Amino acid sequence: MTAPWHLYLMAILYIVAGLNHFRVPKLYLKIIPEQFPFKPFLNYASGFLEIVFGILLLIPVTQKYGAWGICVLLILIFPANLYMYANEKASLGIPKFLRLARLPLQVALLFWAYQYT
Repeated sequence: MTAPWHLYLMAILYIVAGLNHFRVPKLYLKIIPEQFPFKPFLNYASGFLEIVFGILLLIPVTQKYGAWGICVLLILIFPANLYMYANEKASLGIPKFLRLARLPLQVALLFWAYQYT
């Protein structure tokens, strides 16, 4: 049985996003709240987990683990999205209304991943 195309799309999005944490770490370090210690570690760990969970989505017997992992990760990284919205220094030059739109997008991504748990 083959998985639906949107499962493959989600897996690819998380794998590519995870790889980007290693390719352009500076981008992600800016949006990690200043109160959080070990910012480089948090960046690389979240990128690594995105890659792992994306791969797990592609394997039928581990799909649920990958989806649950993404759900947990999205909840854990939500403070970075709030920080990015509230802090101009962390805005990456993105207009405030688009940063606000990212917040419900994170919720939508959570529900999307939850569909595969």
